This record gives sequence, structure tokens and C-alpha cells, in this order.
Amino acid sequence: MKIAFEASFARDLKRVRDKQLLQGVQQVIEGVKEAAMIDTVAGVKKMQGYDTFYRLRLGDYRIGIEVVDDRVIFVRILPRKDIYRYFP
Repeated sequence: MKIAFEASFARDLKRVRDKQLLQGVQQVIEGVKEAAMIDTVAGVKKMQGYDTFYRLRLGDYRIGIEVVDDRVIFVRILPRKDIYRYFP
């Protein structure tokens, strides 16, 4: 799948200090690149009430993803308590 990143994702990623979490994000990105469909990526769940938005659990953080055609857009990465306030 093709991958794109929004500026908000890059900004959120700069604020993350946990090295294990950053390695996990890197593994998730590689897994999404290799996947044929978003449903085959481990841990991805569809957001209720939205057709194109998904979430992915990574410890206490959540990654907000939007899928448009064959493109995956990483939108946000925030702590669990904040992600649903800012995403989607």
C-alpha cells in the first residue's frame, strides 16, 4: 500500500520521547507498506461511524489512520486519553 503522512503526525511524533514506542511506530509503518489491505495489519480497528478512519493500538498510544483508495494516511499519534478529542 502507498503511505502518506500528515504534518500533524510528524509533529506528534517529534513529541514522543519513548524509544520503544518509536521502534513500534517504525514496525507499524513497515507492516502497513507490505500489507495488501488495511484489514490484514495486526491491531487495526475501524472507527465506528466513519468509513475511512481506523485506529491502531500501540501501548498507551493510538495511531489515527485514514484509508483513501489504496493510500494509507497517518494522521495522528497521541496518548489514548487525547486521541479521540483530536481524531478524526
